[in-house]
Amino acid sequence: MLKSLRSHRILSITTLLYTLAVILWGAFVRATGSGAGCGDHWPLCNGNVLPRSPTLETIIEFTHRFTSGILLMLMVLWVVSAFRAFPKKHPARTTVVWSAIFLVIEALLGAGLVIFEMVADNPSLARGWWAAAHLANTMILLGWMALTVAFGWRMETRRPVLAGPWAWRFAVALLLLVIAGSAGAVAALGNTLFPADTLVRGMRMDFDPASNILVRLRVLHPIAAALAAAWLFYLSITFSSDDRAKVRVWATLLGALVLAQVLAGIVNLMLLAPVWMQLSHLLLADGVWMATVLLGALVLTRND
Repeated sequence: MLKSLRSHRILSITTLLYTLAVILWGAFVRATGSGAGCGDHWPLCNGNVLPRSPTLETIIEFTHRFTSGILLMLMVLWVVSAFRAFPKKHPARTTVVWSAIFLVIEALLGAGLVIFEMVADNPSLARGWWAAAHLANTMILLGWMALTVAFGWRMETRRPVLAGPWAWRFAVALLLLVIAGSAGAVAALGNTLFPADTLVRGMRMDFDPASNILVRLRVLHPIAAALAAAWLFYLSITFSSDDRAKVRVWATLLGALVLAQVLAGIVNLMLLAPVWMQLSHLLLADGVWMATVLLGALVLTRND
């Protein structure tokens, strides 16, 4: 039992970290305009299992597909491991199943991007909606995965309290983060398709009626992000003096991550969103999201 539990915990951390790497590589695919590297074929690449005479864009896109396939296999192993390591009704069993479900949805959304040609230089509003949905699903997936990892360190059965004075506050936090993240995906897409050579030029493009809709929607991201940051700081400060040590630790970590994310957003804007900064901004966003989920789980959890 102990050996099985130890193996599950190692697999849990490995799968979560690997998922973050796959997500960042997917963002790199978008940022470099390599989404059409395999044409509109899926799961094949330009009609072949292995690309022939690949371009750089093809290599980047194919690498993302290959690593995503490995992630699907890891998820299968993770589900089996959770059911072997924990008894019935243990929350890790539930969360790992939801993780698997949203990973499948993630794969289908990624396939849809290719099949419906929502990649490369496509500047349509439909692509913006697709990017926003893809990002929202990614966040939900990471939330379930983070909970699975956390519950892997608990042998007792616990469940969240769905009602109470703090439940709606965490629900608002998660909603604001999804909105900010989805708006960020649209903003990043606009930056990729319609780059500006100066900050002033970029701001003028944001308010120019002649600009593409993806450019004009960029202003929504900083507004949504500011609201989310303010709400998260409120939660962080509130629980940083909680009588439970774990809650204090996660509240403090959340506040630090939010601060780092705000600063990263400013730097990203000032530097006109270079690829490396976009990836750093996304990684911090994922960290903020998971910290919020885990803090909420600690606050809203009780023993059965």
